[in-house]
Amino acid sequence: MTVRLRSVERADSARLLAWRNSPEVAAYMYTDHRISEAEHDRWFAGALTAEDRRYWIIELDGEPVGLANLAKIDPIVRRCDWAYYLAEASTRGRGVGAQVEYIVLRHVFESMGYHKLWCEVLLENEAVWKLHESFGFQREACYRQHVCKGGRFQDVVGLGMLKADWEAAKPGIEARLAEKGVRAADLPDAP
Repeated sequence: MTVRLRSVERADSARLLAWRNSPEVAAYMYTDHRISEAEHDRWFAGALTAEDRRYWIIELDGEPVGLANLAKIDPIVRRCDWAYYLAEASTRGRGVGAQVEYIVLRHVFESMGYHKLWCEVLLENEAVWKLHESFGFQREACYRQHVCKGGRFQDVVGLGMLKADWEAAKPGIEARLAEKGVRAADLPDAP
């Protein structure tokens, strides 16, 4: 099983719209509405050109299976946000998310040299915020009734990781990956 990130390309647009509107992905997004082609086209144009964002297609054995991104990239304070989703149900529970998390953390803290990485996760998406915590993210916030999904307000967990947290957690993360047969040194860097 080979996991890698590659930059989003124009040819990915239709796939991303389908993923964003799929029930499996939309369930964990902040919005509920069906994304129109025009709305998607505006978002996608920004995704390709914005200086404060970076988008990657997650590939498993060469096949596109999800999206990872950095947002609010701030080189002055050396901080950014991140998120990802696995759009293909067959990838879940196979360790793909853990490999994506490792690749992104290594990229942010080692390649970019940033100080802090931040993310927000719906409280109901327990598997994801627990994965983040297992990688060393600290819960820094709980935004009560922060988004409305399906006519019901939901809480959002804010998680942060500092470069020092990464440095402390990295050996344990690499050991856990190795137990699953993944050599961290073999994981490709994010472009």
